Amino acid sequence: MPENPLISIITVVFNGVKTLEQTMQSVFNQTYSNIEYIIIDGGSTDGTLDIIEKYKHKIAYWVSEPDEGLYDAMNKGIKIATGELIGIVNSDDWYESNTVETVVENYHMFPHRKIFHGDMFIVDEANNKRLYKFNKSVFKFKYYGATYNHPTFFVTKDEYEAHKYNIKLKSVADIQFTLDAYLLNKEVFHYINRPLSNFRLGGVSGSLSQYQALEEGFLARKNAGMSLIQNLFSIIVRLLYWGGAWIIQVLKLK
Repeated sequence: MPENPLISIITVVFNGVKTLEQTMQSVFNQTYSNIEYIIIDGGSTDGTLDIIEKYKHKIAYWVSEPDEGLYDAMNKGIKIATGELIGIVNSDDWYESNTVETVVENYHMFPHRKIFHGDMFIVDEANNKRLYKFNKSVFKFKYYGATYNHPTFFVTKDEYEAHKYNIKLKSVADIQFTLDAYLLNKEVFHYINRPLSNFRLGGVSGSLSQYQALEEGFLARKNAGMSLIQNLFSIIVRLLYWGGAWIIQVLKLK
């Protein structure tokens, strides 16, 4: 392994003029320099391309063309990437300044691992931040929802060649990807106990109804190889959790 391996970073964007520049600056200002930066734009019409043009001398590759959604754009970027590790930071999000350096340090220490991940800050509309830590509960991961913070993922090129994002899913293809890898070999994961990314609330997942969320979760788990019984149990767990959360909210309002 070279001392300073090439790291590919992909930003997927569509009409992200309000936040894209912050995302890009977080890549340009990394304390680690051997970075291949790739931007996949879905055909923006709001001034996003002007921002990309402004910094094109710092970008290894970019394209603007229609795609089939977020995960299709991610797959496009992964196909182009040539780095040993690939990170994906979407246009609403941004990295901590030493994220890539931290990941490379861990990559050197644990070269047999394939998916490096950590904690992240969740940022609301008022720019308030709270730390969201990786939850080690296997039960919650398999039967409830995301416990691995996908915006912090740095994945080896060969691992991405074994697993792609399912473009038929609107919002949880990252969960299917993570389940695929975990159920095949959980030893590919390496947790870094520090915040790596900042995740802005909103986006596709926040716009789904509860029925759509259940349907997508069912398909993700089925595609990853979980049995029908496991999947039905997952639906029951999620319904019970949502019901409990609703009751607590009602009691708070009284």
